[in-house]
Amino acid sequence: MKTFTGILLLAVMTILTACEGEPGPPGRDGIDGESFLGSVFEIEGDFIPENEYSLYFEFPESLIVYESDVVLVYILWEQAEDNSGELLDVWRLLPQTVVLEEGILQYSYDHTFLDVRIFLDGTLDFSTLRVSEAYDQIFRIVVLPADYAIAGTPEVSEFDLLMKSLNVKPEVIRLPGLTE
Repeated sequence: MKTFTGILLLAVMTILTACEGEPGPPGRDGIDGESFLGSVFEIEGDFIPENEYSLYFEFPESLIVYESDVVLVYILWEQAEDNSGELLDVWRLLPQTVVLEEGILQYSYDHTFLDVRIFLDGTLDFSTLRVSEAYDQIFRIVVLPADYAIAGTPEVSEFDLLMKSLNVKPEVIRLPGLTE
């Protein structure tokens, strides 16, 4: 009886392990064989009347951004010196508000699954902005898959912590027009 039960159990296990179900939905491509966790893009621009004090960034066709994905934008706020005298970039998550004598200036953004618009908002006349407030502004746009953002609840307020949690190396940050 033990032999018959053993053979039956072995036959059932063989049948069950040989079965194949329907394939699941296609996943996202990895980066250099690693699992895909997010994309980071860096853009630079000027807030001038000709562009209505806005910068636009279209996601490259090679990246599929879903409605459920999380899109974050950081501004290069300043550079600070570390203990060895090297300059470190200080990034701040948008929106960022600056109180000036002339009024309030806010750097803000909105996005769709196709693009990101970074714009100025506030109570002052934008034509009176100083060069340091309007020109050569550098931003990093981060796209996080919704599954990652929900599962890990990453610290998004500090850019460096987010990059560490994503395990993103600086060489993976894409500059539009150069690497797509």
